[in-house]
Order: sequence, then structure tokens, then C-alpha cells
Amino acid sequence: MNIGFFTDTYYPQVSGVAASIQTLKIELEKLDHKVYIFTTTDPKASDEEDPTIIRMPSVPFVSFSERRLVIRGMIDAYLIASKLELDIIHTHTEFGVGILGKIIAGRLKVPIIHTFHTMYEDYLHYIAGGKVVKPSMVKYYSRAFMHKLNGIICPSDTVRQTLQRYGIMSEKRIIPTGINLSRFVRPEITEGDLVKLKEELGVSSNQVMLLSLSRISYEKNIHLVVKAMPDILAKLDVKLVIVGDGPYLGKLKELVTALGIEEHVVFTGMINGSSVAYYYRAADFLVSASTSETQGLTYTESIATGTPIIAWGNPYLEGLLDNPFFGRLFYGADEIAETVLLSARTQQKIPQELLNQKLSEISSENFAKTVYEYYLDVLISFSRAQERKELKAISKKITGKIYSIVKRD
Repeated sequence: MNIGFFTDTYYPQVSGVAASIQTLKIELEKLDHKVYIFTTTDPKASDEEDPTIIRMPSVPFVSFSERRLVIRGMIDAYLIASKLELDIIHTHTEFGVGILGKIIAGRLKVPIIHTFHTMYEDYLHYIAGGKVVKPSMVKYYSRAFMHKLNGIICPSDTVRQTLQRYGIMSEKRIIPTGINLSRFVRPEITEGDLVKLKEELGVSSNQVMLLSLSRISYEKNIHLVVKAMPDILAKLDVKLVIVGDGPYLGKLKELVTALGIEEHVVFTGMINGSSVAYYYRAADFLVSASTSETQGLTYTESIATGTPIIAWGNPYLEGLLDNPFFGRLFYGADEIAETVLLSARTQQKIPQELLNQKLSEISSENFAKTVYEYYLDVLISFSRAQERKELKAISKKITGKIYSIVKRD
């Protein structure tokens, strides 16, 4: 099958969307499909010679410079897509390149599906401080973009419910993004490696290590975890290790200083991708107060390493943490400290049999097979719909001819 991905964001940009797209591309190619990615240029990109990556000239988005907007090259992209004999188009963003995907699908008469990756209502503050684009506008724009699509992939039931609330009637299927287990199931990582890392981070052997790993932006709610630290520290010796970078880093550091907890919070900045598994393994818990995740790949990554989660609950996480061994959820900022303390007292190691079962569920291989099955279902439905249109057209033509003959006679 020849598959066209259309997205405004892709590597080397760092995001859950980019990671999800690359994971799916790799796994579909392992199943002998050809996947072509139509996306934006990026000054850090090193894939100029890769014929499966088609980049269109772009500029940074004004209020969100880490993301880019296409400015030209769409006609060339259409001509390339026409020659690739695409069987299906899969869009991953709702803007310039995503819109191009819809146009090309219509021109080529191939089915189109879309993955709704991002809950945009949580990101409106990046555009003129949230004073221009309102949540109601997101609803109407999303409805317009997803009108008459052949299918929509929802990474979680939270996304499905949101799209239903928007009034989007296109057929939907819940397919959580899988992860490349080989990056996180790392038997070569020794206890000595973890001890060394903890020493470098200043985490003592008797401290509980809490790990926050994400883009450091306001909507990730890391500040809520930081604000809960004094209450936690009153009863438990904890070190919070914050991994990542982003626009809210400066304010977060100011908050740590204001609370006087500098000795109990470590900022590492960005780390090498190959080192991520070490941080997960070294931590006692991954902690997150984010409410903006459609699913959150860090959750599945943490579980893959055997590290339980403490997070703000949502339907997706309730399904993922279907056993207390995988972690605990809270449902308000005032519950963070209590949940951390309870988890530290009661958490047990995840049994290997239970972990193996979960690994199978969250694997990238399972993810790609499930998406491919959806492609097939969409293609079959699309083909039948086209046949009905053709039969209707033929019937109309025949009826017209009969009417002309009868009228003459």
C-alpha cells in the first residue's frame, strides 16, 4: 500500500505528534508498505536525500516558533503525490499541510483519514495571549476541517468525546499510539548505571525520585507539582527531577526559588534521546499534572521501563493504569501531595507477567497493525461508496435516455 502522511510538524521538531508519526512510518514500512511524508522544511533537518520525505518551504509560526507554516511549494507537492499513486492519505495536523492533504485526496479520488493529536483549547494562550482565538472557534474550525473525512483516529476516548462534543459526525476509531519498546526495555542498563545517574543528579539513596519529563510549557502544569512539593517534603524526603526545556522554564525556576526548595528540585534541560530510558529507570515515579494530553507518550514509555506513574486522571489513563501496580491517579491539584505520599508508602514492583501483557498492548508493532486494519476498512467502505455513486450515475444516465426515447415516441 502507498500511504501519504501530511503534517505541519515532523522531526527534527520535538513533539509527541512527530514521535507518533515517525513510529507509525517505521512500523508500516516493516509491514512492506511505502509511507511518504509531506511536511515543512526545518533548518535542523538532515533528510534531504530521503525520497520518502517531501518538504515544502516554511517559516516559524509567530507565536509558537518551534512549529512552522508552509509558505509555498504546494503545487509541486501535489504533482509529486500524483506520481506516487497513493492508496490513502493520512493527515496529522489541521492547518496548511493538513489542508493540502484534503485537497490532494479529493483531486486523486482516494480516501482520507485524520488523527486528531492535539487538544487545541489548551494551547490558545500561545496566540496573542488567548485574546484572539477562543475555544468556540476551535470547535467550528475542527468541525470544518473534519467534515466528510472517511475516518478519524482518536488516540484516546477523551479525544473521541471531544470530537463528539464538537458535533463531528465522521466515523471514529480509538487507536492509542504505540511506542518502540526497544528504546525503553533495556536489559543492558545496570543498577550501577542508575546509581551513577542518581549521584550526578544529587539524588541520595534514601530519597524518593520523582521524574517530570516533557516540554516545559504552562499547559503541562509542572508548576502544580512544584507547588505541592513543600507539603510532600514535610513528610517525605523527595527529589523532583525536571527533564526538558520550553517557554515556561524561567518562571518554573523562579517558583522553585520562591518556595525555597532549590535543594529538592533538579533541572536537567534537554537530554539525549538514548538517555531517556536511564532517567525513567532511575526514577521511583513519573509524575505529571498535565490535563492537555490526548494520551501522553511519556506514560507508556515510563511503564515500558517498569516505572509506575502518578498523574492527573483522565479516561485514557484510567484505561492504561488498569491495575494499581502501574500507578495512581489524582483529580485535582490539592490531591497531588497526598497521592505522592500514598504511592511512596504502598507502591510495589510491577509483576513481570503483568508488565509483559501491557508491553504487548502498547507496542509500536501492535499500533501499526491496528492502523493498517483501519486503513483496509476505510478503503473497503470508500470503494463501495464509489461503486454506489457510479451505479447511481449510470442509472440516472439510462433513465434519462429512456425518458428521451419515450418523449420522442
